[in-house]
Order: sequence, then structure tokens, then C-alpha cells
Amino acid sequence: MPHITVEYSANLDAALDVPALLRVVHRAALATRMVPIGGLRTRAERREHFVVADENPANAFVAIQCRVGVGRDDATRAKFARDVFAAVTEHLDPVFKTTPLAISLEVARIDPVGSMKLNNLHAKGG
Repeated sequence: MPHITVEYSANLDAALDVPALLRVVHRAALATRMVPIGGLRTRAERREHFVVADENPANAFVAIQCRVGVGRDDATRAKFARDVFAAVTEHLDPVFKTTPLAISLEVARIDPVGSMKLNNLHAKGG
């Protein structure tokens, strides 16, 4: 079950098709076969207020946080990160070529002690 959040700077609005980017991230995560489809959530958060690098207002960012449940070893998480990051950077290449852009991706573990879940998506075939 990854929960994936794609944060992006508001100055990318004209250059970024957010629904398309979310589909790229979501499909790349599924293609790793690390996660069941019913456990995957991918969403975006537009950041209106931000400062990047030298404070040039043209500077932009896309930061992807992937939170995954425990039980996946380092090699599995690293492959997941590489595969998703490769899909994202390929998709964003046209923007990267014309915009000062920082792209990042992080995979973090969800501590099971405070994590509660209720999900009927698996039973429905999702």
C-alpha cells in the first residue's frame, strides 16, 4: 500500500498536466508489482507559497513522497524508487528542458504502530 503524494509549485500550472502526471506515477508504481492495486493512492498537492534555490520566482519543483507499509526490503524499495522516478523524469523532460526545475522522490516506511486502515477495494477487484 503506497500512498503517493505529488507536491508541485504553483508556477508549473501552465506547463504541467497534473492528471497526466498522476497517471504516470500511479501506473509506474503498479508496474513495479510491489503493491496491490487496491492499496495504491496517488494524489497531488499544489503549493502556492514556496521558495526554491536562489529565490528566482521561475524556479519550480515536483516532490514525490511515497509512503509504504513495512515488510519490503531495501532492494525492493530502491527498485520501486528508481522505476517510478524514471517514469516521472521521462514524463517531465519537456518541462525540465525549459524550466528551472527540481524533481525529487522519496520512499518512506509507514510505522505500523499508529497506522489504521479499512479498505474494501481489494474485495471489489480494485
